[in-house]
Amino acid sequence: MKPARLVLTDSGGIQEETTALGVPCITLRENTERPITVSSGTNTIVGTDPDRIMGSFEEVMNTGGKAGRVPEYWDGKAAERITILLRDWLSSRGSSDSKSVA
Repeated sequence: MKPARLVLTDSGGIQEETTALGVPCITLRENTERPITVSSGTNTIVGTDPDRIMGSFEEVMNTGGKAGRVPEYWDGKAAERITILLRDWLSSRGSSDSKSVA
């Protein structure tokens, strides 16, 4: 998807991936379970109406589409943050297991 100028999809996972890659996405559904891809990302929901789909397609082809931004914490470092939180939590409890979590 990275070299694509535009992706059309009905998949929530694809909506997230295009947002992370900065690729404009047109979603062929009436809603999304990933609203941040619309509010912050590159995703536009158009439903299944052929005129809306074509209008959005032409807009992206002519303008480059929504620039969007990668949402906060979509940096691929979730495991590192979780590890730190668990280590700190275990340390605060005085657990001897806290050294094995780092």
